[in-house]
Amino acid sequence: MPHRSITPRPEHLLGDQVPPASFSGAGETGRVIQDAGTLREIYPVRRHGTIKRWPVRERIELRHLIHRTGHHLHHTTGFDREEIIDLCIRINSVQPGAGSPNWPPCLGLFKSVAATLTYMRHNRTQAEIGESLSVSQSTISRAISAITSLIPEATREFVPTADDLAPDAQYILDGTLLPCWSWDGHKELYSGKHKTTGMNVQVACTIYGRLAWISDPVNGSRHDNYCREESGVLLTMNPKNWIGDKGYIGNNMITPFRKPAGGELLDWQKEYNSEVNKIRWMIEQVISHFKNWTIMHTDYRRPLKTFETTISAVVGLHFYRAA
Repeated sequence: MPHRSITPRPEHLLGDQVPPASFSGAGETGRVIQDAGTLREIYPVRRHGTIKRWPVRERIELRHLIHRTGHHLHHTTGFDREEIIDLCIRINSVQPGAGSPNWPPCLGLFKSVAATLTYMRHNRTQAEIGESLSVSQSTISRAISAITSLIPEATREFVPTADDLAPDAQYILDGTLLPCWSWDGHKELYSGKHKTTGMNVQVACTIYGRLAWISDPVNGSRHDNYCREESGVLLTMNPKNWIGDKGYIGNNMITPFRKPAGGELLDWQKEYNSEVNKIRWMIEQVISHFKNWTIMHTDYRRPLKTFETTISAVVGLHFYRAA
């Protein structure tokens, strides 16, 4: 039923019920809907029945706002509607590999991408996301599987490699553990430092706190220095321009002094350590922002074989969002 325009009403009547006579349909009333600075309009409200001591259930149809619902995805996905549409275009242009799953036709590409982003952003259960979109858990699972495998290629141009880092710039380096379930038979994932299982990535930022690079994941049992060596990030760099924690001692980087066994640091060494740590906090903040993707700081629940692809997808999305 089309809505009817009315003459603006006094502010104190905002939200009042309009008599049924204002509409031709039987059993329908109207409610005034107004946003700041917009004209007042009346929309039909269908009464579905009442429950004792409960208000009448109503459905307010805002037909002219339906096309704008995509603007309200930021808090669930981390992206606005235009960014998701651009991401859909990029994903649609990726040539899927042989045997790659397709996103569910009942969701379509846009909703499949939105569901995948929501899953990564908040690590919500698939059944919960399915309820929000009125589909089954298995449908959401298929959407996540299909979209996650395409995101790394769709966002590749935004993700810097170690070769893209400026050789004479100063960077701060640190490692972080991305946790997952404790899979039976995969002891290589267990980190003695963190007392949990996961995969380690190396993260570099500028001294001004801008994320510059994230390495490929390595098994969580490996030390930061091993992961740094595997990444090859310092092969073409001047390590004297790089700042790290004590885990990187021995690489000619700027690091704090380690307290000698059975001894104490000298006063100037303590002061030096304090100054280095005043700079190093930048990388802790950068890692914290990256882990706003909840799936990167809570246990990963999907099959272990998909973990590395998911990490690559989140890294791509993080750099894409920052571009």
